Amino acid sequence: MGIDPGSRRFGIAVGVSGVASPLTVVQREKSLELTVERLAKLISEEEATAVVVGLPLHLDGSEGSSSKAARKFARALANFVAVPVMLHDERLTTVTADRAMLDAGLRAEERRRHVDKIAAAIMLQSWIDAGANGDAI
Repeated sequence: MGIDPGSRRFGIAVGVSGVASPLTVVQREKSLELTVERLAKLISEEEATAVVVGLPLHLDGSEGSSSKAARKFARALANFVAVPVMLHDERLTTVTADRAMLDAGLRAEERRRHVDKIAAAIMLQSWIDAGANGDAI
């Protein structure tokens, strides 16, 4: 399962037979603990064998406040689920997802509703294509 963490929403994607697909968008809860519990339930329901959390890096590869928040979220999730949790570079996934939807003719409202889960699928596919491995948190 791929998770693209955002300040208000989490895009969720699943990978089956080497192909990532958008699944859903989950709203952030009032606390990190409630958010982690909600996502852990989804991870269990989807029978995920690993979780890949998007790490938002700057274009030069450096980390900022969003990266720190993603790392904090990934550590909390790793302490709550029984499957490996890994981080993967998610640079430009949201831009790529938005561009693809724009090219497909979707209106702004439709793009906003779907961009997070499509970005999660792009990030997860990148991880799969890179060999689907990484260090668990």
